[in-house]
Amino acid sequence: QVQLVESGGGLVQAGGSLRLSCAASRRTFSSYAMGWFRQAPGKEREFVAGISWSGGVTYYADFVKGRFIISRDNAKNTVYLQMNSLKPEDTAAYYCAAGEQRNPAASMRGYAHWGQGTQVTVSS
Repeated sequence: QVQLVESGGGLVQAGGSLRLSCAASRRTFSSYAMGWFRQAPGKEREFVAGISWSGGVTYYADFVKGRFIISRDNAKNTVYLQMNSLKPEDTAAYYCAAGEQRNPAASMRGYAHWGQGTQVTVSS
């Protein structure tokens, strides 16, 4: 079992930046693909970004391309989501997830382990 703990959420004005972190409990973190998802009130959880076990492959949802960057530090068992040029529509709970495969998936079904989420609120 992999335990994931997100941090870094908060309140920010439109146009601002935040960096989310997700710390994993297992030393085998480097063998997992990682993803970030988000869920706004009344909406389904949606894919934001994913990264392969090595960090060499990344995927992004169209609505964050050019604004968000996913990265990982396997020595620290941590994955990051740098969020720039934030918009009010980015307001959501953000979740990190670990998948037992090498490359990231854009579907929730590709991830077996989930964190509890961290809230991001962007004011206009």
